[in-house]
Amino acid sequence: MFLLTEDAKLVCDHRMGKLNIDPSQHLVTIDQRAVLVEPDPEDRRISWCPNYGPTIKPCTKTLKVKEGYADFILIDGHRVCLETVTGLTNGTPPGIVKYIVVEPGQNLVSLVEN
Repeated sequence: MFLLTEDAKLVCDHRMGKLNIDPSQHLVTIDQRAVLVEPDPEDRRISWCPNYGPTIKPCTKTLKVKEGYADFILIDGHRVCLETVTGLTNGTPPGIVKYIVVEPGQNLVSLVEN
């Protein structure tokens, strides 16, 4: 399982909606790119979601992360983001549309689970 960096690509379920993430820490990097930590993926703007229609709201914002934070790896007291990060968006239908990681932004550092 790879750690996420600021170059990670996260999208909504509609695959074109891209999250805009600005890392909150710059102390720890991988290949000079900041590692993402809790709550970097939360409450972020989503651009380019194609889910439009008369009664359809496109994904424009992320909600809380449901899973994907490391339990035992912290940076300045914040859990590190893993490539399994996922949560809901504010798009329609409510409570169903997720955001996911499609690229972790690096392929050097991974977490090995036993």
